[in-house]
Amino acid sequence: MSSREGAGDGRFGILLTASVVCSLIMLDSNVVAVSLPAIAKSLNATFADIEWVVSAYVLTFSALLMAAGSYADHHGRKRATLIGLTIFTGASVVCGLSTSALMLDLARAAQGVGASLLLTAGIAILSHAFTGAERARAFAFWGTCLGIAITSGPIVGGVMTATIGWRWIFLMNLPIGIAVMVAAWRILPESADHESTRLDLPGIATFSAGLFLLTWALIDGNSLGWGSGSVLWRIGVAALLFVAFIVVELVQQRPMVDLGLFKRRDFVGAAFAMLGYAGGAQVMIFYLPLFLQNSYHMKPAQAGLAMLPFALPMFLTPRLGARMSKHLSSRALLVLGLGLAGCGDILLHAFARIGASYSCTAFGMIVLGTGAGLLNSETTKAMQGAVPPQRSGMASGLSATTRFTGLLLAVAGLGATLSMMASLRFAGLAAGMGLDPLRTSAIAKRLASGDISDALVGLPVGMRAQIVEAAGDAFAGGFAMASIGAAIVAFATGLAAFLLIRRSADQEARASDMVVAVGE
Repeated sequence: MSSREGAGDGRFGILLTASVVCSLIMLDSNVVAVSLPAIAKSLNATFADIEWVVSAYVLTFSALLMAAGSYADHHGRKRATLIGLTIFTGASVVCGLSTSALMLDLARAAQGVGASLLLTAGIAILSHAFTGAERARAFAFWGTCLGIAITSGPIVGGVMTATIGWRWIFLMNLPIGIAVMVAAWRILPESADHESTRLDLPGIATFSAGLFLLTWALIDGNSLGWGSGSVLWRIGVAALLFVAFIVVELVQQRPMVDLGLFKRRDFVGAAFAMLGYAGGAQVMIFYLPLFLQNSYHMKPAQAGLAMLPFALPMFLTPRLGARMSKHLSSRALLVLGLGLAGCGDILLHAFARIGASYSCTAFGMIVLGTGAGLLNSETTKAMQGAVPPQRSGMASGLSATTRFTGLLLAVAGLGATLSMMASLRFAGLAAGMGLDPLRTSAIAKRLASGDISDALVGLPVGMRAQIVEAAGDAFAGGFAMASIGAAIVAFATGLAAFLLIRRSADQEARASDMVVAVGE
């Protein structure tokens, strides 16, 4: 589909509007990462609090993607888009006006609800409007728009935080949201799945509640203790809810998730690869900016620009992957991407451990970003190929749910590792400086959030400088251990993909026809 051809029947307007809608979601998920230390300082937030700034958004987003896809199929994709834009824009304003960490976290959760409707409806609209080779070209354009959003997110967030304040990274969504809402109302066609009967409310409730409790346990486990009753009951109830979800889906006549897909080796292998992409590569979008600011003492704008070695390969490499796919199987590309991501994580671990210069870290980021770029389209193509075309809402929801559930659990799990190891390392360094235990504990609690200034009040200037240096070193140690965790995820899922995915000409032909790349 050329621009001229699409414009002739109005479909280029559909393509552009749907692409902007989805790009807004990806921009907002990445733009906040560089601003987390500034948010922590402004709202007097702990590391667990700022983890929720990310996790609250991703939690409601990932937990409701399947429900949002079903809603869009049943009630109409244009309607879902307009509702999603209203929720997302309104919640963005509340985020920008937040006066406490709790208020911000709740508003971010509401943003995630709107975002889940926008992503699934946007993808389904394009799948309905374009077919065959036109669909592939349409999603190539769509993927380019999302790539620009992913790449520019850290830079925009850093510059805005440094110049006009972190609140404007949310408030800017008000004029953008209104403009996109008007465009969506005027341009987007309505479409629905006529076979859809009703929403799978029991499936939505059990999956969403289980994912919430598991995330809650992972984020609070480090501070409350992994053996504490409050953490254990959350994990236990989450497990029961996931079992209930499986039972509910098995007895449904038209379930939210067709569990029969998990009998297909290729689909399961692609799902593992998607989890590896999220937990072994994409998760670093959130922790690299913290590392750059805490250990290299960069300002937010500097940290945003310093993320380019990671972001640019994620944007550019998918085009290389498209050319490589003519000569390599999907399995080979997935394993290669996960292998590169794992190697990038190991390099980041090594450079953080030895306190290497930024140029070394940038090299590790390039390797990691290259692996992530290769994984963008291949993971989704393999999963999409197993889903019936008429259920495009479910297809987009299933693919995105796998990705963002993996991202959510990685943010929580690796965040717990980073926080725990950074605190332990700082405690050892503080003892060597003769810092009293109460002061050490106060600083350790604030360390991972990047805001220890209040805990330094009353100390001599010379000791403050020593503590800041020790805090940066301790954070680097925690980041190094989180990087090893990410590498393990990448390599383990790469092995699973290699063992499970079979080279199937039929499947790859279906996947090529459906090229629906979430976050490409």
